[in-house]
Amino acid sequence: MNTIEQAAKRLEQLRRAGVDVQSDIQTASSALGTQATPATNAAESRATPLPLPTQAHALGQPDDRRSRDITVDLARMRRAGLLVPGQPRSQLEEEFRIVKRPLLENLRGQAGMRPDRANLIMVTSAMPSEGKTQTALNLAVSIAMELDHTVLLVEADVLRPSALERLGVTAAKGLLDLLDSSQTQLTDVLLRTNIPKLTLLPAGTASSRSTELLASDNMDKLLQELASKYSDRVVIFDTPPLLSTTESRVLASHMGQVVMVVEANQTPINTIKQAFATVESHPVVLSMLNKYRGPKGSNAYGYYAP
Repeated sequence: MNTIEQAAKRLEQLRRAGVDVQSDIQTASSALGTQATPATNAAESRATPLPLPTQAHALGQPDDRRSRDITVDLARMRRAGLLVPGQPRSQLEEEFRIVKRPLLENLRGQAGMRPDRANLIMVTSAMPSEGKTQTALNLAVSIAMELDHTVLLVEADVLRPSALERLGVTAAKGLLDLLDSSQTQLTDVLLRTNIPKLTLLPAGTASSRSTELLASDNMDKLLQELASKYSDRVVIFDTPPLLSTTESRVLASHMGQVVMVVEANQTPINTIKQAFATVESHPVVLSMLNKYRGPKGSNAYGYYAP
């Protein structure tokens, strides 16, 4: 006997017992704000279940989480010497065309081999103040100007984050919150900017366990998702200096490509060698000579493979 037949049989039993079934149904329907028409024949009755509330509805949250839209201060970027889309052709734009080209060739497998996770690019340096954050920002904007790629810039220098500040952006939560709490989702912390095809992932809430969080299974799962979810996405990581902290060495093992920023005429050769030694097992490590002053006194970037 199916459910409908059982219900019909029960209604008939109640009628025979003298229960006003019609009145009870109408009273219950009124309480629910609906109008009920009792079935007189089991074969003709139809059940229309009410939708159950989802967990998101129960918590008063929207079902479809979206990344937050923010406005990057373009004037501030210009004053900071950063690349700004839509500006007249400049030397800085041309230099970063040279900087990004080998990285994109590796990403597309045009250099003979495609490294695993080639779209995850880590920008670092041996010591602080060599220009790695400025380089990461300019590289991200330059690649976002490409026709075939979107860019996610990750503020992975979690001890001293400064990338978003240079863009005139503030955010409370970010990467560390995502790694530390299962309740935080990626869309909760991503920031979509007014620069076409550029999204930001802030460093997040400072934590004494930052090294452990960056070395966790959650981080590896996140990187795998970032590397594989969107085929056109390039993820740029602004990471701490290699010789000042352990975070960058942990991250390097997960990256597809590493860019080492070296300050011209400033960083000692032994320091540079020591920094390269920390990532010598990585398949792709490229270096960029930064703050080079040419014959006419102009600042310029240089790019070469060690």
